[in-house]
Amino acid sequence: MNIVVVNGPNLNLLGERNPDIYGNETLEELMVWLEKTPSGSGHSFKFFQSNHEGEIIDFIHDERHWCEGMIINPAALTHYSYALRDAISSINIPTVEVHLSDILSREEFRQISVIKQVCIAQVSGMGKNSYLEGLKILLKNY
Repeated sequence: MNIVVVNGPNLNLLGERNPDIYGNETLEELMVWLEKTPSGSGHSFKFFQSNHEGEIIDFIHDERHWCEGMIINPAALTHYSYALRDAISSINIPTVEVHLSDILSREEFRQISVIKQVCIAQVSGMGKNSYLEGLKILLKNY
């Protein structure tokens, strides 16, 4: 399966930013780990991170013919980006929304996801294992 893993704003600071919430691993370490898990073995991955909404949308559009599934951590874009929601909806690729922290037990504004309804599932609060669970969900639905 060809899978894109998309990470939104500020996730480039993983390992530095609030390690008590987001963990000590860098984004690169997390992506390498995901690809090397038994579930990731035998699949092709493309990883992308940007702090810019338009770049994320352009990447999703550009990869729509290559990818067969998407894991996305939209970060702060989760809560307000209807443009990102429309991009996900437009490409008709099974997508799982993931979050390292449990967004449902955090600040009220973080509990709202405008992305969730255009995804096949949402996984949060499992740290890096949120990505692995997202991958497993994609593979089950492939």
